[in-house]
Amino acid sequence: MTSAVTVPPAGVASAAGGTHFRVGVSQEDITPPAGIPMWGYGARHDALSEGALDPLMANAIVIAAGDDKVALVGIDLGRGPTDEMMEVIRREIAERAGIRHVLISGSHTHHGPVIELTDEPGCGQGKFDVAVAYAEQLPHLLVNAILAADRRLQSARVGVATAPVDLNRNRQTQREPKATDPMLAVLRFDDEAGKPIALLVNFAAHPVMTDAMTLKYSADYPGFLKNKVEAALAAPCVFMQGAAGDMSVSTGNGPDGPKGFGETLADHVIALARSARAEAPEHPSVRGIVDHFRFKTRVDLLDPNFAQAFEKAFFPEITRNYARIFGAEVGAELDTVLINGEIALVGGSGEFFCNHANRLKARSYVKHTFFFGYCNGHAMYFPTIESASEGGYGADPGVSFAELGAGERMMDRALVNIYRLQGKFATERR
Repeated sequence: MTSAVTVPPAGVASAAGGTHFRVGVSQEDITPPAGIPMWGYGARHDALSEGALDPLMANAIVIAAGDDKVALVGIDLGRGPTDEMMEVIRREIAERAGIRHVLISGSHTHHGPVIELTDEPGCGQGKFDVAVAYAEQLPHLLVNAILAADRRLQSARVGVATAPVDLNRNRQTQREPKATDPMLAVLRFDDEAGKPIALLVNFAAHPVMTDAMTLKYSADYPGFLKNKVEAALAAPCVFMQGAAGDMSVSTGNGPDGPKGFGETLADHVIALARSARAEAPEHPSVRGIVDHFRFKTRVDLLDPNFAQAFEKAFFPEITRNYARIFGAEVGAELDTVLINGEIALVGGSGEFFCNHANRLKARSYVKHTFFFGYCNGHAMYFPTIESASEGGYGADPGVSFAELGAGERMMDRALVNIYRLQGKFATERR
C-alpha cells in the first residue's frame, strides 16, 4: 500500500488564492453515441445501446480554500473512471488549474456505457470501436467540466444538513435487523448574498429502476432527483452515490419507477437544503491523502475455467480487460479529503457495503463525514467480513474479488487519515 499527502510544494503560491473559501460549479453532457455495450447487467451481454432516454451528465464542484483545491464530480455512469483515465484527469487538472485533489463518483446507473474496453485485439479493437473511442474521450470531457467549474470560482459559504430517510433497503443479508444506511446528506454552497451556488447530495441506493432490457442510456432516479432539485432551488445539483453495494431503493407505498422515486427523494433534499445554514468557514482549508492498495484475489481470472464462466455471464472482451486489471491482484484507491477541518469526504473505488460507511461515520470525530462509493475507479464489491460469511450476490467471490477484510482495512486507513489531517497524530514517528 502506498499513501500520499498532497500539499503545495514549498515556495509555490497558494492555488486557492489565500484564506478565502471559494466554490465554482459546472455541468458537462457526457452522453455517449449509440452502439456501445450497456454497463451493469450481465444478462444483456454485449447488446449495444440504441440511444438515450435522457442525457448522462457530469456535474462538477471545485472548492478552493487555504492552500489547495478539490474537485467533486458526480457522473451518470455505472462506475468511476478507470485508472488510466484518472491519470489523465489528475495530470491535466493539476497542471492547468493547480487542483491536487479529485473525487469522481459514478452514480452506478445500470443504463450507462461500458467504459473498460480498450484498443487492443480481443479487448475491443475492431468490434467495439465506438466504445473504445468514447473511453478515450471521456477523461477529457471530465477535465472540461472540472476546469469550467474552476473558472467560475467565487467567494462562498457552506452549510450541511442530514436526516435519515426510509428510502433504501438491504438486498443481501437475511439477518435481522438488516443493516441500512438511511442518511441523506446535503452540502449547500451559497454566494455572499445567500443565493445557492450548488448543492451536493449523498445517498446510498442502487439506481436500477429503469427496465433492464431497455437498451437506452439513462441516469435513472438520480437524474430525476437532480432535475427537480435544480428547478426548485435554481442551482446545479451534484449527486454522489454512497456505500450502495448492498443497498437497493425502497419505495414502500410511495411512487414507483425512477421518476417517482427520484422526485420523492428530491423533496427530502429540497427540504434539507432549505434548512441548512450556510456560513463562511472560520478556518478555510482543503487537505487530502490518497492511498493505493493491492489485495490478493479471491478468484483467479487467469484460470481458463473461471474466465470462461465470466465470459458467459458477461462477454469475452470485457472479461479479457478485467483479467488484465485483476488477474494478479486487486488494486483499489482510497481518497480522504478534509474541508475546513470539519467536513470529511471519503471516496472508495468500488461497491462498498453500507456498514463500512456506517462504522466509519460512527468512529469519525469530525462534524460531518460523507462516504462516496464508485469513486476514482472500480474494484468490484467490498462486502463486510460478516456479509462475506453469509454469502449472496456482492458478497461471494464471483464479483467480490478482493481478499476478505479488504474493505475494513480501507475504512481503518480512512479513519487514520481523517485524524491525521486534523493534526491528531502530529508527533507520531514516521
